[in-house]
Amino acid sequence: MAEYEFLKQLLQSPGVSSFEGLPAGLWREQARELGAQVTTDAYGNSFAGFGEGGGPRVLLAGHIDEIGLLITYIDESGLLYFTGVGISSGEGLPGQRVRVVSDSEQVLGVIGRKPAHLTSNDERSKRIKLEGLWIDIGAEDRDDALQRVQPGCFAVFEAPVIELSENRWASKAMDNRIGAYIALEAAGRAAAAGARAQIIAAATTQEEIAGVGANVATYGIRPDLAIALDLTHASDVPDVEKKTQGDIRLGKGPVIELGATIHQSLAKRIRECAQREEIPFQTGFSGRRTATDADDIAKVRYGAPTILISVPNRYMHSPSEVVDLNDVEGAVLLLERFLCGLEGMEDLLPGQ
Repeated sequence: MAEYEFLKQLLQSPGVSSFEGLPAGLWREQARELGAQVTTDAYGNSFAGFGEGGGPRVLLAGHIDEIGLLITYIDESGLLYFTGVGISSGEGLPGQRVRVVSDSEQVLGVIGRKPAHLTSNDERSKRIKLEGLWIDIGAEDRDDALQRVQPGCFAVFEAPVIELSENRWASKAMDNRIGAYIALEAAGRAAAAGARAQIIAAATTQEEIAGVGANVATYGIRPDLAIALDLTHASDVPDVEKKTQGDIRLGKGPVIELGATIHQSLAKRIRECAQREEIPFQTGFSGRRTATDADDIAKVRYGAPTILISVPNRYMHSPSEVVDLNDVEGAVLLLERFLCGLEGMEDLLPGQ
């Protein structure tokens, strides 16, 4: 799939929250190739502007950071200790391969733990904590390790893209390079199709830890309306409760969220667009907050009408997140059609 080569590059580029420089650079390079006006801000957000005047100012935002680890200490034997960036538990980490990124190089390692054979029954019954794990980069001792990495380096899962089928991929960082990809692709297509709007695609930073990037970005852009792009939990796997999560399936279309901080009039309009254009979509539900950039965008300044569109994802925050590219394409197409049909803002009032 040659058209997804840029997405594959984004997924493989390492960049945890607050260290998004590498994937953000790739995103900006692609934006320039699409003819966008590219800018950044003090917190590392990247913007791609399309169109000049003649319509509402629209923000399409997908965060470009990923979860990972931050190196805090290197012991005398050369083992690296860490804290989590968007990761609070050690469950699932032992044995994982990682890529440690410094200013000068990238080093492969594995996450180690005392072997099960050597642990007591009491130890085996307890949750795995981050402080009981380490990264082994094959160093002979601390001095050897310091030649390649230092405290303050970050690490991500070493998990290349696997094409499970023609349309379904597994990879690290689906959350949320997918959203950053959709924002840029949709903005470029809508502009090329003649949308009467100022469209700003944004690759936002630090969503996984505080939502700082989206807040700063929205304050500076002052959008008339905003659409956050992210992933959501697919409920088509065992033991996920459909009664609370809803019936969300891979391959059945993007998810339009209802509830929480979502602007209901805008959500209604985009649902009507999907129905009119015969674009399959699903419905998600948030009772209090979406836990995405949408929450931080909606409350900036005097309030930006904000909605959330998500792509279903299996195995969130793991090295093998799984999405269906048909859902990705569906989100891009829906946004393109919606933006091309967007006129004024007069009817975007609660209850209308």
